Amino acid sequence: MKFVDEATIDVIGGKGGNGAASFRREKFVPRGGPDGGDGGRGGSVFAIADSNVNTLVDYRFSRMHRARNGENGRGSDQYGAFGEDIVLRMPVGTTISDAETGELLFDLDHHNQQITLAEGGPGGLGNLHFKSSINRAPRQFTEGKAGEQRRLKLELKVLADVGLLGLPNAGKSTFISKVSNARPRIADYPFTTLHPNLGVVRTSPAHSFVVADLPGLISGASEGAGLGHLFLRHLSRTRLLLHIVDVSTLDPEIDHVEAAIEEIHTITEELRLYSPDLNEKPRWLVLNKLDMVDGSEALRDAIIKRLNWTGPVFAISALTGAGTKELTLKIQSWLDEERRIELEEQEKAAGTYIENDPRFDEGRQNIDED
Repeated sequence: MKFVDEATIDVIGGKGGNGAASFRREKFVPRGGPDGGDGGRGGSVFAIADSNVNTLVDYRFSRMHRARNGENGRGSDQYGAFGEDIVLRMPVGTTISDAETGELLFDLDHHNQQITLAEGGPGGLGNLHFKSSINRAPRQFTEGKAGEQRRLKLELKVLADVGLLGLPNAGKSTFISKVSNARPRIADYPFTTLHPNLGVVRTSPAHSFVVADLPGLISGASEGAGLGHLFLRHLSRTRLLLHIVDVSTLDPEIDHVEAAIEEIHTITEELRLYSPDLNEKPRWLVLNKLDMVDGSEALRDAIIKRLNWTGPVFAISALTGAGTKELTLKIQSWLDEERRIELEEQEKAAGTYIENDPRFDEGRQNIDED
């Protein structure tokens, strides 16, 4: 299936049915009075977040979604039927904004979340509602109102705990295939990854996290060069960024340290230009393909010293799996601590916080044992 993470659609709620102006006409019932029923409500357009849907491809070519109109009212106190609603199933992580103003309207961030995109118009009133002591034969009725009409922009931002950054062929796809059940396409040429891949990393029977592998960035990505800039939005929901760097340059005339530092600066600058908020996210440095380099520890220390890097640094080989288990366990521990802090803040705000709550102690113990 083709991966599509952007689409523009038009949603139109159904028009409400008109009320009826009718009078009771039966044999032996003179002056039966008004009996015109109301019109039916127009159908509405709803959206439901569905974890079984992974892309917005259904809305790339099917852009008009119009709910049915309500039926008109009839005599004999018959009310018109409601118009049939339309339900659009969208991936979890879809944001919906007004295509004209850019205003964010909805954020589908959990499974089975339902929102109303365009409400159907109310039905009109029949003359049954207008009778009174001084108006016993009303001929008034009202027409149904038109439903809401909107042009909406849909954007999918994948829900992942960890996002992978790096130049093309840095080894991101190999890494995610080694630590998770994801099986992205892997080849020895750049731009193998054409769309985001998600993988679930299980560090213990009760602990896991989700990793997102994005197409590689190149210099000028923030201005539209390459493919990576198309998917940088997916990193906005992640808690942690893993910056994977290929330190295995095969050119003997190029210094490994200089090549790695240049690569790191390239990605850092593209992040800064694309989004200052994204650039401020926690980012760990992962030096990959060290199985192809002699003196890996000295190389690691030289890179850290030249960059004055104060954050975590890991040396791995995604191909052989060396160092990947240690990295995933550190990520799991860091994520659990972040979630604990977030839960504490929520409970303090709600006034339900319990001091020394042991709920996360078992999780920490399991990670330490692994």
